[in-house]
Amino acid sequence: MADRGVDLSALPKEVRDQLAELDLELSEGDITQKGYEKKRAKLLAPYIIHTPPPPPQNVQPPAPSSSSHAPPPSSSSRYRERRARRTHRSGGTRDDRYRSDIHTEAVQAALAKHKEEKMALPMPTKRRSTYVQSPIETRTPPDSSSGSEDETAVRRQSSVVAPQPQVNPNLQSPESWVNHIVQGSSTSSSASSTLSQEAKPQPQSQPQPQYKPQYQPLYKPHHQPQYQPQHQPHEQPRTAAVTDMLAHSRIAHSENSAPPPDVTAVAPPARGPRVDLPSNAVVRGMSRGQSRSSMMETADGRGNIQRVPVSSRVSTKIQQLLNTLKRPKRPPLSDFFTDDAEEIVEVPQPDPNTPKPEGRQIIPVKGEPLGVVSNWPPALQAALARWGATQGKSPALTALDITGKPLYTLTYGKLWSRSVKLAYTLLNKLGTKNEQILKPGDRVALVYPNSDPGMFWVAFYGCLLAEVIPVPIEVPLSRKDAGISQVGFLLGSCGVGLALTSEICLKGLPKTPTGEILQFKGWPRMKWVITDSKYLTKPSKDWQPHIPTANTDPAYIEYKANKEGTVVGVAVSKVAMLTHCQSLTQACNYCEGETLVNVLDFKKDMGLWHGVLTAVMNRIHTISVPYAVMKACPLSWVQRVHIHKARVALVKCRDLHWAMMAHREQRDISLASLRMLIVADGANPWSVSSCDAFLNKFQSHGLKPEVICPCATSPEAMTVAIRRSGVPGAPLPARAILSMGGLSHGVIRVNTEDKNSALTVQDVGHVMPGALMCIVKPDGPPQLCKTDEIGEIIINSRAGGNMYYGLPGLTKNTFEVIPVNANGVPIGEIPFVRSGLLGFVGPGSLIFVVGKIEGLLMVSGRRHNADDLVATALAVEPVKTVYRGRIAVFSVTVFYDERVVIVAEQRPDASEEDSFQWMSRVLQAIDSIHQVGLYCLALVPANTLPKTPLGGIHISDTKQFFLEGNLHPCNILMCPHTCVTNLPKPRQKQPVGVGPASVMVGNLVAGKRIAQAAGRDLGLIEDQDLVRKHQYLTEALQWRAQTDPDHVLYILLNAKGVTVGTATCVQLHKRAEKIAAALTEKGSINTGENVVLLYPPGIDLIAAFYGCLYAGCVPVNVRPPHPQNLAATLPTVRMIIDVSKAACILTTQNLMRTLRSKEAAASVNVKTWPTIIDTDDLPRRRPPQIYKPPTAEMIAYLDFSVSTTGMLTGVKISHAAVSALCRSIKLQCELYSSRQIAICLDPYCGLGFVLWCLASVYSGHQSILIPPFELETSLSLWLSTLSQYRIRDTFCSYSVMELCTKGLGTQTDLLKARGVNLSCVRSCVVIAEERPRLALTHSFSKLFKDVGLSSRAVSTAFGSRVNLAICLQGTTGPDPCTVYVDMKSLRHDRVRLVERGAPQSLPLMESGKILPGVRVIIVNPETRGPLGDSHLGEIWVNSPHSASGYYTIYGEESLQADHFNTKLSFGDPHTLWARTGYLGFVKRTELLDASGDRHDALFVVGSLDETLELRGLRYHPIDIETSVSRAHRSIAESAVFTWTNLLVVVSELCGSEQDALDLVPLITNVVLEEHHLIVGVVVIVDPGVIPINSRGEKQRMHLRDSFLADQLDPIYVAYNM
Repeated sequence: MADRGVDLSALPKEVRDQLAELDLELSEGDITQKGYEKKRAKLLAPYIIHTPPPPPQNVQPPAPSSSSHAPPPSSSSRYRERRARRTHRSGGTRDDRYRSDIHTEAVQAALAKHKEEKMALPMPTKRRSTYVQSPIETRTPPDSSSGSEDETAVRRQSSVVAPQPQVNPNLQSPESWVNHIVQGSSTSSSASSTLSQEAKPQPQSQPQPQYKPQYQPLYKPHHQPQYQPQHQPHEQPRTAAVTDMLAHSRIAHSENSAPPPDVTAVAPPARGPRVDLPSNAVVRGMSRGQSRSSMMETADGRGNIQRVPVSSRVSTKIQQLLNTLKRPKRPPLSDFFTDDAEEIVEVPQPDPNTPKPEGRQIIPVKGEPLGVVSNWPPALQAALARWGATQGKSPALTALDITGKPLYTLTYGKLWSRSVKLAYTLLNKLGTKNEQILKPGDRVALVYPNSDPGMFWVAFYGCLLAEVIPVPIEVPLSRKDAGISQVGFLLGSCGVGLALTSEICLKGLPKTPTGEILQFKGWPRMKWVITDSKYLTKPSKDWQPHIPTANTDPAYIEYKANKEGTVVGVAVSKVAMLTHCQSLTQACNYCEGETLVNVLDFKKDMGLWHGVLTAVMNRIHTISVPYAVMKACPLSWVQRVHIHKARVALVKCRDLHWAMMAHREQRDISLASLRMLIVADGANPWSVSSCDAFLNKFQSHGLKPEVICPCATSPEAMTVAIRRSGVPGAPLPARAILSMGGLSHGVIRVNTEDKNSALTVQDVGHVMPGALMCIVKPDGPPQLCKTDEIGEIIINSRAGGNMYYGLPGLTKNTFEVIPVNANGVPIGEIPFVRSGLLGFVGPGSLIFVVGKIEGLLMVSGRRHNADDLVATALAVEPVKTVYRGRIAVFSVTVFYDERVVIVAEQRPDASEEDSFQWMSRVLQAIDSIHQVGLYCLALVPANTLPKTPLGGIHISDTKQFFLEGNLHPCNILMCPHTCVTNLPKPRQKQPVGVGPASVMVGNLVAGKRIAQAAGRDLGLIEDQDLVRKHQYLTEALQWRAQTDPDHVLYILLNAKGVTVGTATCVQLHKRAEKIAAALTEKGSINTGENVVLLYPPGIDLIAAFYGCLYAGCVPVNVRPPHPQNLAATLPTVRMIIDVSKAACILTTQNLMRTLRSKEAAASVNVKTWPTIIDTDDLPRRRPPQIYKPPTAEMIAYLDFSVSTTGMLTGVKISHAAVSALCRSIKLQCELYSSRQIAICLDPYCGLGFVLWCLASVYSGHQSILIPPFELETSLSLWLSTLSQYRIRDTFCSYSVMELCTKGLGTQTDLLKARGVNLSCVRSCVVIAEERPRLALTHSFSKLFKDVGLSSRAVSTAFGSRVNLAICLQGTTGPDPCTVYVDMKSLRHDRVRLVERGAPQSLPLMESGKILPGVRVIIVNPETRGPLGDSHLGEIWVNSPHSASGYYTIYGEESLQADHFNTKLSFGDPHTLWARTGYLGFVKRTELLDASGDRHDALFVVGSLDETLELRGLRYHPIDIETSVSRAHRSIAESAVFTWTNLLVVVSELCGSEQDALDLVPLITNVVLEEHHLIVGVVVIVDPGVIPINSRGEKQRMHLRDSFLADQLDPIYVAYNM
């Protein structure tokens, strides 16, 4: 592919090495074929020999992408939701009203396939590979590349851009590509990231459709690729302009490789007419000011031509030099931030059997011409004026009360006079005489309840007469209404400042305590005007409203909510309003004086168009049935039709359905008068069954089959199509039975075989009179569809919306669409409006609608309709489980694809068993019928989902709640395993043999250096005579007691900061002698026996330690049991005593009582304690002599600790190691007698114990001891001590730092006021055995910067079980540095450094400087061979202070040798190393150390024992936990571990328990997004359940054991199926 004409052996070594590394990545599955080729081509680009290639033969298009943006949402979500059968009727009577009969048979059949037993946990069936690709392909022009992708950098539109429509190969011109690229990319939300990915040939292995190239590139002598389309000779100049543009856009992206490839050779004449460069396509290295003409071309020495600004006439050589200097050392930022989706995501292979459209291109469909009637009014207001004057007594509107009885009737005379009164009042009476508030053209909100149509009619027509623009909205009920702030956005974008309402409605609005109307969230400031008649002023005799002929000014604004929940206003012009009324009159054949029953919302859509506007035009009598009446008596509209002999009824499917369910053989009802039963949502998937069932039930009551008229509408295009009422006896229109599989690929296929996955749709009649209709692809440019393809319906008509008011950008994409043919050529000049409806044209030009764009879910390249999924879910016996059929379906984007989520309200009386049974059946039904996997299925308590004003579910708010974790489900089922099919392939690890080649396993490519580092040499500095004379600490203490007896070594503080104990050298020595004497007398202890020290942190502990050494015993320091929690802490004490075979226990009186107490007896056997000696008051005795060990290799003490994996390990520390360690710390921290340090640490093991007990005696400095438990009562103790004693060096633990950060972070001002000043602190070291917690140290530094803490002061130390102190930030040497590594590489045990802020980057801080005398090397844990610089491996250490071995009762020699004395498999086979068990890497930095050499930094990544092996990759729990903790504010702490190859996440919930289930999807999402892992089990527990040890480290293995033993008492456990 990319290496044609490249001699690989001639490449420079580093390039060959990088290619080798790439090959290895590919073989291990770390990188996809696509990513591999992209990177390989990039490496080889500079070395390619340019030869013109032969014309391409069968060029293969790239595989269709798996994800594409959902098309722009358009029509109102309120409509789709209205059918979610709402209501507040008492009890759950007649819940069969909420059933969907449509898919019931199919669903039952599908479920019968899965004869499932009732199970405790529903296991969804495994899916057959149904993820086949969409036929819509992203095509690239035939690639005429000569191998270097830079030559044909027609930048491929990556998968994220909406895919290009498939192009007919015979009808294509080259610039159609370019136009698509330029326009398409500018609309893409991730244009910036996708544009940087170059076009390149596909791997040949994938089966793909082939097509012949449309044009043969002819090459001119000096490589000018002149495209010559053979079918369009006259397009030559434009084509040249295209190549010119390409050449330019290519410079902007030239790679930073050796001599730039020849990209600028094409210099065609003038720019062609139709190539638009995006305004930001600036050529890099060329300012916007320089034009093309001021560029001179110079050769670059290889015959390539380069443009140089003319002003700088310089020689080629200098130019070349300049180019070399200008080339950045690092890749530009854009390279760091490309979205590497294509390298991560596994794209499912396209299925060769995917249906593709085969028809010819659709021809626009024309409606019948709009007839001209002589007496049609010049404007709608004129019609009202006419009826008001001539037919004043004629009824216009009858409103019903809550019981369904007529409340009042408004006549045309009253309607006219009141509207005139209102118009007069609005224009003349609202402000002062000179300053009127309203002027014609202003926008006014109409806020009227659904129960009061009369007031609304008057207000609407009053506004029309006053020539102000009404904006009808819903009545706000509270500040928490669903979408209330979005309504504010609508009012703001329309510039509304005044609202009209009725007195009753105003009284019901929420008020502040002072009685003012609440300021709703996001709303502009509103003035409220009451429009009741008594408040209106009668106009003077001579005042008449001005009624101009209808023009293009806006008449009214109808609101609509789009898929994201944004509410926009569709402006309808006066002429469009009038024309729409005329075309409805013609299509529906309305006659003067008819009666119409309207059940729909009269404020918008069909209810407004038919029931308010067209009705007045034709003097129709409208009977308005409010929604509240329908809830109480679903049959009320049928009764009204019967009583009033209505000719037309306006209903929705749900009204048919409910009326049918409520019907109890009422013989006296007749529907014979109806000539049209208009079904407003006739385009819904369940409309067919509702219409059929209603007809069956009511045919006996005179209902004629031909009067049922489904229609299709949208706020933008208004009425798209309506079925005309038929002639009695004429054959009824046919149904389309479509294959769901075909539909999901956007293709119409009649379903023949599998009846289960069929969708039956009914036609919605013909196009409206005077309209022209096309079907275009829903995404990408508006390209005409083929006849058997499903697309978006677009309409050209005078009777449609004009714009989104105040939003010109959105308007252009919706209201000014010019369809293009397969070549991208516009088919005409006239603009069309996007209707937001998906459909096709059937036989006889009948229109069929199969869904709405806003309900479209694009999953793995296939389209699914939310309404279809709702219908299937409703057909699964919802009666027991789902409350009133309330189900919401939407998709969320997780890990580069849309995932389907279903949320339903659960009936209050549904049992857990029923709910889970229903959920598992829904999974199976949807899997069978739609072949799509559900990601999440949640049940929430009844009536808790956000509602639209008419009670439907507010989908966008529901989705928002789901994503924010505010949905509070009561049952949830996540099924990521079945639906996430694009995870990267698991990595197969290659078997490794040990031998010299194993250094290549780490691929020594990045750096040639072996990864090792060392501290200063210990032997260089001889310290006075101390070291030579006193190689034992006991001797050092005796020497200090003689030479400087009164020097204070230790000061112990209490919670008040008061000194409660001090120890001078001589005091400590004498105290130790007393204890030694007591041991030999009371305890009759022999030398070499182990003695347990059980003390709270303090000076007693130090004295007891030296007492043991004086007596020749081996001290074992143990944390005392917690008196309030003996049951948990005493067994550990007992275990250490038993394991260490202690002969005696030294402790205080209090603790001795505790050990023998009744409470202790409950958890351990208190009768078998060894001898207990209380050291509080000992007789003044001196031991006969002070013990001196015969050799320094003898054990000085045992260090016991519980590791994070829950292992209790004791290590033996020899006298030699103690001296070496103390000396090393002394050198690193420059400790001597005159220095003071503060220690706030637990003194029980590791470096904490060494600093607390040993270092002062060795170095002579003064230690101020602060027991960490004292901070619980006095948080500021440690910081105020630092300030008071002007401490320069202090040591603490992460738990102390966390306490201060959380507890004092907000109180820095208070600390300042108390005079706390930390400017004296030059080093504050956190002692730990883990990866530095960067976030914590950073926030600590930031918070206490205000009290003078230097940002450079905080650093960390690192130690492990085999060596207690490997790194410790000293006083000299460079500051700790931070690097950012790529987490994906880390999982492959590789280290790739990236820039700060790069996606998937992980910051790591150096773990302090390596101590003097310590050497570390990074080793491959499998092969035991050394690794290269910046490679991840196990840290091995060699130092005089390493421990001598594990202290175990059994003495497992092999383990000991392995961990403490091990050798490299090659390289340096003599040195003995100790294995720390931690993964890390060494990086040589730019900084210099004290000796002037470059500094080697050691970075600790994590413990090897803790890592999780999942999908062949290595994960560090802390990384996953960090992501999880960010997922929701209620997650206090989390821990992860594996269980039978499943990832288990345990999270502590700090919020209320109703948040528990909200966390499940959020945790699953974040782990999938950031770590590409599917969580198997999510466990939500109470705070404090995750066990943490004294060093603040999580005990994950303890947690795992508790989980498996079912001892966690969890709030919720979710098994993600």
